[in-house]
Amino acid sequence: MKDKYQHKRLVLFCRLFGVTPQAFYQHNGEETTGIETDLVLKQVANIRCCHPALGGRKLYELLHPFMMEHGIKMGRDALFDLLAQYHLLIKRRRRVIATTQSYHRFRKYPNIIRDMVLTHINQLWVSDLTYYKIKTKPVYLSFILDAYSKKYSAIS
Repeated sequence: MKDKYQHKRLVLFCRLFGVTPQAFYQHNGEETTGIETDLVLKQVANIRCCHPALGGRKLYELLHPFMMEHGIKMGRDALFDLLAQYHLLIKRRRRVIATTQSYHRFRKYPNIIRDMVLTHINQLWVSDLTYYKIKTKPVYLSFILDAYSKKYSAIS
């Protein structure tokens, strides 16, 4: 009998104070989410103390059993929103494309064209390797250039 009329008692109680049952439940839920976010943030601090560069997705995987154990219903996106709200997201590192690295143990050849005076075409060819980033991956280009006329001999 008590369970059957509990909702009606809540409606009467809410009318007495001038609030709707929906507002009552929302306010009740806000109190629990505040406690839940504190628990999650403390656990994030514990994990980040050992692993400071741990990203959000991996953090969610580690926190999921903890949240299930404590009855906290929070998805990955909600966790990301919480981390963003408290400035706990890790900044993404830009991937740097590897280009020339001249600090190696192999022989480095001297610059024999430094004092060379060019008088006609096809006397000296120089080559270069460069890259352009197209959408998601780099595209490498190699050029062979005639040093006297500054015209491209080959591009691949």
